[in-house]
Amino acid sequence: MGRTPRQWATGSGVGTAKAEIEYALPVQPRSAQAAAAARRRAWRRNLTGYLFIGPWLFGFLAFTLVPISASAVLAFTNFNVLSPNLSWIGLNNFATLLADQRYWRAVRATLLFAFAAVPLKLLFALGLAMLLNNARRGVYAYRAAYYAPSIVGASVAVAVVWREMFGKQGPINAMLGSLGITTTAWLGDPATAPWTVILLAVWEFGSPMLIFLAGLRQIPTEFYEAAAIDGADRLRRFGAITIPMLTPLIFFNLVLQMIFGFTVFTSAFIISSGSGAPLDSVLLYSLYLYQKGFKDFQMGYAAAMAWALLLVVAACTALIFRSSSHWVYYEADAEDRR
Repeated sequence: MGRTPRQWATGSGVGTAKAEIEYALPVQPRSAQAAAAARRRAWRRNLTGYLFIGPWLFGFLAFTLVPISASAVLAFTNFNVLSPNLSWIGLNNFATLLADQRYWRAVRATLLFAFAAVPLKLLFALGLAMLLNNARRGVYAYRAAYYAPSIVGASVAVAVVWREMFGKQGPINAMLGSLGITTTAWLGDPATAPWTVILLAVWEFGSPMLIFLAGLRQIPTEFYEAAAIDGADRLRRFGAITIPMLTPLIFFNLVLQMIFGFTVFTSAFIISSGSGAPLDSVLLYSLYLYQKGFKDFQMGYAAAMAWALLLVVAACTALIFRSSSHWVYYEADAEDRR
C-alpha cells in the first residue's frame, strides 16, 4: 500500500509497512529439534489410548490375525498333529473335499438348518415384537423374560436340557403320552433329529426381537392413522407400512442370523454327543470341521474346510447386500429421490 509524502516524512505507517513486508515473506520451517519435540508430545498424549487398546490389540493379533493367517497356510499342507511330516500339497485338500461324501452330508445338514432356522427365528421374533410393542401392564417384564433365552440359549447347559427334553423318556414324550399321542424317539430318527436343533435355534429369538421392537417404536403413528382413514385394514397396514419401514432391520438381522446359521456348533455337538448322529442328520458343518481337526487331527484338511466355509458365507453375505437395493427401504434415499 502506498504512503503520502507526509507519512514518509513523519514516519507514520512504518509499523503497517513492516507488517506487510513480514506477511509477504515466506514462513520459515521449524527446526528439526522443534519437530521432534512436537512428535514426542503427540506420542505422550496418545500413550494413554494405546495402553487402553493394548489388551484388545494383543488378543486380536494372538488369537485372531495370527491363527487366521496360519490356517490360510495350513490349508495347502498335509499338517497332522500326530505326524512330524509337513509338506506342501497345494489344492489337494480342496479336491478331497469334493470327493468326501460325509462332507456333503454335512453341507446338506447345514443348509437345512440355515434355511429353516433363520426364517423361522426372524418370523417368530417379529411376531413377538409386534405383540410386545403395545402398551400394556407388565410389558417390560415380558420383554426381559423373552430376551432371557438369547442370553443362555447357546450355552452347553441349555443344550443338555434340550437333549433331555426330547429324549425317549423326556417330558415332551411324557406330555404327548398323557394326551394319547404316539411318542417317538426325537433324537434317534433322522427325520426329526435336525428339527430339535432347529427349534433350539428358533428359541434363541431374543436378540432379533429387541431389534425389531426398537424399529417398531420408531415408526410414526401418523402413518397408521392416515392409512386407517383411507380404509386400510390391519393386514394392509402391516404390508404397506410396517414391513417397508422395518426392511433395514430385517436386512441387518438376516445377515447376522445367516452367519450364525452356517457356523452353529454347540447345540449340534451336545444333542448328537459330538457324532452328528443319527445317520449324520445333525452333522453340521462346524461339527464336522471339529471332528476332522480335533478328533482325526487332520488340521490341514480342517483349515481347508474353514476357508471353504468363509468363502460361502462371504458369497451369501455379498448376495444379500447386492439384493438389498431392491427390497430395503431407506427413508433418506426416498427423500433424496424427491
